[in-house]
Amino acid sequence: MSADEERDGVRLTNLDQPLFEGADATKRDLVDYLDAVAGRIIPQLAGRPLSVKRVLRGQKPFMQKNVPKYTPSWVRTVKVWAETSRREVSYALCDDRRTLLWFANQRAVEYHPPLFRGDAWDRPTHLVMDLDPPAADAFGTAVAAAHLVRRAMDDSGLRGAVKTSGAKGVHVFVPLDGEARADDVAAATRALAARAERLDPALATTAFIREDRGGKVFLDSTRAGGATVVAAYSPRIRPGTTVSFPVPWDDLDRVAPADFTIRNAAALVADRDPWSDLMPPPQRLPSDLIEEGHTIPIARVQAMHEGKRRARARRDT
Repeated sequence: MSADEERDGVRLTNLDQPLFEGADATKRDLVDYLDAVAGRIIPQLAGRPLSVKRVLRGQKPFMQKNVPKYTPSWVRTVKVWAETSRREVSYALCDDRRTLLWFANQRAVEYHPPLFRGDAWDRPTHLVMDLDPPAADAFGTAVAAAHLVRRAMDDSGLRGAVKTSGAKGVHVFVPLDGEARADDVAAATRALAARAERLDPALATTAFIREDRGGKVFLDSTRAGGATVVAAYSPRIRPGTTVSFPVPWDDLDRVAPADFTIRNAAALVADRDPWSDLMPPPQRLPSDLIEEGHTIPIARVQAMHEGKRRARARRDT
């Protein structure tokens, strides 16, 4: 078998090279997997300014937002103003198999779309909670926290779907009707996290500063606005090349992140689309959830001020 080939007009090279240290996979395995699930992952990426995480031989993995100069002319792009760097960033739009294969050949392992589409910058399509356990071997605590979030959603009249992050945690997605603005979605996410925390404060916390979490699961409510979340079916740069994979709520207690890799995930998907099948219909955010959220400080801003306060306190002692 040749180490080079062509698919859909994309020249694929060095396919026999190891993907990364500990991947237990080659570049061909990555290409074959993404090609097999193209019809499932592309709907999660299409129309969204895409960030990818690449891993080149002999280099540390890096996040790529701006498309490189050698990007083919047929790759669709969109320019987005980046407030932090004060410049326009040209993002790729991965709308088709050809573009996905090109990314795979660039050794783009992880696919991180934002929660909005390029034609509706201020209307997130989902509310997302990222549940981050205190240690890599504490996935069970993230699962327990996910059930707290589900109870909080039930109490708020919301329904969502859940997937492994492919790393150590869990992602909860609530599909939205497109009416709520980004700041209201962010507020509702903060309120939902606070409600889940109140259900079991010994298990879960909304504390943004790591040393304040006390070994609890972090209910990360900051995945709003321009933030990205790794897509369902995306591989991860993790030992064994795990995959972020949809799981029915009732099965969540019986899985582990390592259960889903680029070697078996395509077969588990088969001719279905579990993420689409498990996702409830789009919903309107309850007004009381939004109102409560607007009374909760934005975590990153609060953490920045707290960090400055603590630094002053250390200087004064």
